[in-house]
Amino acid sequence: MRAKGLNVNVGSFAENVTTKGIDLPSLPLGHRFTLGADVLMEVTQIGKECHTRCAIYTLAGDCVMPKEGIFARVLKGGTVRVGDAVA
Repeated sequence: MRAKGLNVNVGSFAENVTTKGIDLPSLPLGHRFTLGADVLMEVTQIGKECHTRCAIYTLAGDCVMPKEGIFARVLKGGTVRVGDAVA
């Protein structure tokens, strides 16, 4: 979205966890992964449909939500810290 001229940063899309080096949209539904030592997650949805042509779409002519990011449910809770591994 930065390439389209938007001034966005970590948290601009209300994400709860931000990762790098992982192709999140390629994970299959039901895939389980860990965050840090304790947290167990399960992928429930890839992307989110942009029904109303949100503010991002209006400004950039595109919306990242249908193509990037995942939704996951917590199967086992715990503490996640900056720098924790995703496996």
